[in-house]
Amino acid sequence: MELLSRQDPHLREVVWFAVCCRALTLLLQATLLLCFYLSLFQALFNLLLPDHPADAFSPPRLAEPGRWDVLVEQVLGGLSRWDAEHFLFIAERGYLYEHNCAFLPLFPLLLRALAEGALGPLQPLLLPRSRLLLSAALLNSLCSALAAAALYRLGCLVLGSRRVSFLAALLFSISPANVFMAAAYSESMFAALAFGAMWQLEKGQSWLSGLLFSLASGVRANGLVNAGFFLYSRGKCFALQLQGGPGAVRKLPLLWKQVLSLVFSAALMCAGICLPFALFQYYAYVRFCGAGTGLAQPVPQPLLQLALDKGYRPVATDGVKPPWCSQRFPVVYSYIQDTYWNVGFLRYFELRQIPNFLLALPVTLLCSWAAWTYLVANPRHCLTLGLERRKSEEEGKPRAGFCCPAVFVYVVHATVLLVVGFFCMHVQVLTRFLGSSSPVLYWFSAHLLQEQEPLLWSEGSAHHTTASHSKKSLLGKSPGSCGKGVSGNPVVRLLLNYGSITPLSKCILGFFLSYWLLGLVLHCNFLPWT
Repeated sequence: MELLSRQDPHLREVVWFAVCCRALTLLLQATLLLCFYLSLFQALFNLLLPDHPADAFSPPRLAEPGRWDVLVEQVLGGLSRWDAEHFLFIAERGYLYEHNCAFLPLFPLLLRALAEGALGPLQPLLLPRSRLLLSAALLNSLCSALAAAALYRLGCLVLGSRRVSFLAALLFSISPANVFMAAAYSESMFAALAFGAMWQLEKGQSWLSGLLFSLASGVRANGLVNAGFFLYSRGKCFALQLQGGPGAVRKLPLLWKQVLSLVFSAALMCAGICLPFALFQYYAYVRFCGAGTGLAQPVPQPLLQLALDKGYRPVATDGVKPPWCSQRFPVVYSYIQDTYWNVGFLRYFELRQIPNFLLALPVTLLCSWAAWTYLVANPRHCLTLGLERRKSEEEGKPRAGFCCPAVFVYVVHATVLLVVGFFCMHVQVLTRFLGSSSPVLYWFSAHLLQEQEPLLWSEGSAHHTTASHSKKSLLGKSPGSCGKGVSGNPVVRLLLNYGSITPLSKCILGFFLSYWLLGLVLHCNFLPWT
C-alpha cells in the first residue's frame, strides 16, 4: 500500500509517532490502568475538577452493566463525553431523536460494523455500548495514523519540501484537537478521508479523490466545502491550457467542447461529493416526515420519558410532523443547527461567550497569520486566483515551502472555514474544526518552526525553507539517505530542548501541548472545551 510504504523512513516515523501519541492519549484518561503516580495525578484533577453537571445529551442505560462493562467504562469513559454520546447512541439504536440527525451516519455505521464484526466474539462479556466504545478507540487510532500519513504525503507533493512536510505531519499527532481525535467523535475519520482525497487529487487521481471526498461528506457536513478543491483543480488546468502559447490559439474552435466537458465532469463530481449528505437528508425526511413512518420496534419507555423531560422530538410517535418538513427544501441539518444550538450569523457574539472566544483565539491568530503571510508573499498570484502561468512553472522550477503557488487553494479553504466558523458557529469548536479539516494549521506551524528555530537548521545550510534549501537538505536525497534528518524526531528534539528554543517555538509547541493536555482533563470531566 503506497500510503504506508516502508521505503520512506520519514513516513515510518510519522506513523509510529501517531500511534504513540494516540496510545498516550488513551492511557492518560484510563486511570485504572495507569501506574500509581499517574493515578494520583488523575485523582487530584478529578478532586479539583469534578464532573461538570453539563446539560448534554445523556441517554439512560437500559441494561444492567456487568463487571467487564464497568471496567471498559472506567478505562475509556472519558471518550464518551459531549457529542460522543450522540455517535454511540446512533450506532446502538439508530436515529431515534430529531436532533441526532445533526450527526452524519458514516462514522456510527462503521462503529456498529466493527462492534458487531471484529468485536462480536466479546458479545457474551460486553454490552453493545461497551463494544462500541472499544470500537471508537480502535477506529480513531487507525484513522489518526492514516491521516498523519496522508498529510505527510500531501505535503511532499504540495510544499515540495520533505522537511516541512515531515514536521507538519508530526505536529498533527500532537494536534491541539487531539482529545477529539481520540474520543468517539468523527474528526479522525474525517481528517483521514479529507487529507487522503487531497493527496489523491494532487496526484491526478480524480475519481479516487472524488470517492474519498464523497465519503468525507458522509462523515461531516463541512465535507461539502471540499468540492471546491475539485472545481479549482479543473478550472486551473483549463485556464493554464488556454495560456499554452500559439498552439492553444489554433485549438480555439474546439474550445466549446472543452468547456462542455469541463462543466459536465465538474457537475458530476460535485454531485457525487454531495450525494451522501443529500441521501441522509432524504432519509431523515422519510423517517420523521413520512405519513406511515414507524419503527419495527417501539421506542423503549425510558427513552420516550427522556424525550418528554428534555423536549426532544422522537421519531414518528404522535403523527405530528416537525416544522422543517413543510419547508420548500426540508433540510433537517440546518433546522437542527438553528433550533437546537442557535447556530447562525453573529448569534454567538455575546458578552458571556468571551471565554469561548478566548479559547478560539490561538487557532484564529495562527490561521489568520498564515493567510496574511501567503498573501504578502504572493500578491499577484492571489489576485489572479492562481490561474496565471508563472515563469517558474514554465522553467519547471517552482518555489518550495509554505509560500509556494500550490498552497493557494489550501489557504483559501482554511480562510473560508475560519471566517464561517468565527462568525456563524459556536466559536470554541474552531480548533477541532480547522484541525481536522485543513492542513494549513500544521503546514504553517511547521513553516514557522523551520524558519525561526535554529535547532532545526541543518549544518551548513540556510534557515529559509526555499527551493535551494530543500535541495541541499532532504529533497535532494533518497529516502534511505536522509542521515541525521531522520535519526531523530524533530518535535521530540524541540520538546527535550524546550528551555533553549526561541519564544515563537515555545508559543507554538505550548499551544499544541496545552490544548492537548487541558482538553483531556476538561473534556473527560464533562467540562466545556473546544
